[in-house]
Amino acid sequence: MSDRDKAFAEYFAARSGAMRGTAYLLCGDWHRAEDLVQTAFVKLYLVWHRVARHEVLDNYVRQILVRTFLDERRRGWWRRERVGGDNAEHPAPPNAPENRLVLLRALASVAPRQRAVLVLRYWEDLSVEETAALLRCSPGTVKSQAARGLDTLRGLLAPTHSGIEMGER
Repeated sequence: MSDRDKAFAEYFAARSGAMRGTAYLLCGDWHRAEDLVQTAFVKLYLVWHRVARHEVLDNYVRQILVRTFLDERRRGWWRRERVGGDNAEHPAPPNAPENRLVLLRALASVAPRQRAVLVLRYWEDLSVEETAALLRCSPGTVKSQAARGLDTLRGLLAPTHSGIEMGER
């Protein structure tokens, strides 16, 4: 194995788990998240010899991951079956584990671009400017997409799960 391959393998081993978590928040499916991460790392490997600034590698891979997710959603070949029905009889306590599942289901209902903004801003903790650079859009677009996404989430969560905290940043 060459030094190039060893360096890539080390980076993959160290960061693929974190990227998989981000991918899951984007798509809402662990298997699909694994596919997205695999695709992102394949794309990274193809240009690995040109990567000079390893200190910004996480942002670069995150950018590949988000763009891959958005591109595949635009193409329309990925369809999700959504099961309807509300089986929640009582609101869960504010810190209940069920709230995480409810939030993930609600996040899956948000438009892909808004979901990408929400994940990057609130899960990856990127600034408005960093998110805008990663998505190649203006900071104003990031702010409006985040606001719309948060409004959608609040609308989906408000009727039955008022205990889930969704703060502004």
